Amino acid sequence: MVDLAVTAAAEPLTLVLRFADVGIATYASLRVLRQPARTVTWVVEQPILLAALQQLADALPDPHPGESRGQAVERALTTGAFAAAQTELTVAYVLGVLLIGPAGWDLLMECIAQPRAVLFVTPSARLAGVPWGLLAVPTTGPTQEELVRARAAATTARGQEPARIPWRLDDLSARTEGYRLMELVDVLMAAPPNIVHSPRTPTPYSELLEHPPLLILDPKVPGQRPDSALGSVLGRPTPKTPLVRHFGELTRRQEVLPGAGAAVDLFRRTDADRDWLAALLQQAPSRLLFVGHASAADGDLGHADRAAIHLAEQRALTAADLMALRLPLPPRVALLACESGGDYRFDEATGLVAAMILGGAQLVTATLWSLPTGAGYRQFCAPDEPGMDPMAELVCAVDEAHQQPEAALAVNRWQRAQMRRWRDGDVTASPVYWAALVTFAVDGQR
Repeated sequence: MVDLAVTAAAEPLTLVLRFADVGIATYASLRVLRQPARTVTWVVEQPILLAALQQLADALPDPHPGESRGQAVERALTTGAFAAAQTELTVAYVLGVLLIGPAGWDLLMECIAQPRAVLFVTPSARLAGVPWGLLAVPTTGPTQEELVRARAAATTARGQEPARIPWRLDDLSARTEGYRLMELVDVLMAAPPNIVHSPRTPTPYSELLEHPPLLILDPKVPGQRPDSALGSVLGRPTPKTPLVRHFGELTRRQEVLPGAGAAVDLFRRTDADRDWLAALLQQAPSRLLFVGHASAADGDLGHADRAAIHLAEQRALTAADLMALRLPLPPRVALLACESGGDYRFDEATGLVAAMILGGAQLVTATLWSLPTGAGYRQFCAPDEPGMDPMAELVCAVDEAHQQPEAALAVNRWQRAQMRRWRDGDVTASPVYWAALVTFAVDGQR
C-alpha cells in the first residue's frame, strides 16, 4: 500500500457524519465543523441499504432466525465474513461503497491530517449497528448505471429487496488498497442532541483522578449456571488468568471499588445489586467498568429504555430504572455487554448510553453486538490453546484506555492496532471483538 498523504494541522479537525431515514431512503451528510461550505450530501436508496445490512448481518454473532446463540457464534468465528481477513475486507469494502458516497470519501481524504481528525457519527435507526471505523476506502466500484439497474431490479411486487450488485471481487486489491475509515480519522459516536441538551451535572474526569474506579466484573445473576444464557461472561477467575493479573496490578497501584482482599474477589460477586451499586456511586468513583450481560430492547416495540444490564439480582436494571433512580454516574463509563451501544436502533435513543450520559457520564464505551466469551472463542477457534482469550484482551484494553487522558482516542488506537494485526495475518485479532466497540463522547471529551 502507498502511504496516505498527511498534512499538519494546528488542532484536530472535527467532522460530523449524519444519517436520517426518510420514507424508503436514507439521507446522509458529512460536514466539517465551522466550515459549512465543505458540506457534502448523498442518498442511500433502500435496496442499497438493505444490501449493505445483509452483508453485515451475515458476519455478526447475533442469531439468525432458527439459529441458536451457540450456532451464531460458531458461524461468526468459523465461516462468517469476519472469520478470515479477505472476506472481512470484502464486507468492509462493500459497506464503504454503499454507505459513504464518493463526495464523502473525497472530503474525508482531504481532511487527513496530523493530529488525526475526529469524526462523530450519528447513524439512523437502520444503520445503528454498523461498525463505521471498519469501512474500507474504495478506489473504484460499480458504475452509477449498474447501481441504478440493481436498484430497479430490487423493486418487485413483494416490495423492495436487497439490491444484487455486480461487484467483480475476483481481484479485491484493484477495488481497494485496504485503508480503513479508522485510519483516516478517529471515529466516535455522537450522542443524540436531546440527551446532550438535557439537564446534566457531570463532574470532569480531571477532578476525579485520585478517586478509585468502580469495577463490576461478571456479577453472578441468581439462579444462572455458569454456562447458561446469563451465566459467566469471563469464566472462572483464578490468580493465573490474564484478567485477574491485570486487575491485580491495578489494585496494587490504586484503591478500587468495591474493596477486595484479592483481585479474584472482584469477579462473580453475589452482592452486586442495584442498592450496592447506588451506595458505591455515592463515593464518586472516577470511572465505571461493567463487564457482564445486557439485554437489548426489542427494536420492534420502540422502547429503547427497556435495554438493561444484569446485576446480581433477579430483576434486570433497565435504562428507564437508571434514569428514574438518578444515580450519579462517573464521567467515564465502559459497558462491555451485549449490544449495550444500541441506542440509535430506536427513534427515541434513550437506551443504556443515554442513561449513563444523563447520569453524568461524558464518555461511554459500549458494544454494537454480542461478544463471544473466551470459552466460546476457544471452543471453535483454539481448542488446544487454553490461554487464548480475546474477550479478556478487549476488557484489559478498554480498562487501560479509560485511564488515559483522551480515553476515546485511546480506544481508537487499540482498534487500529488490532485491525493491523488482523490485516497482517494474525487470526487471533478477530474483528468480531475489536470492531464491536464504539465510544460516545459529549462536552468536548475525546
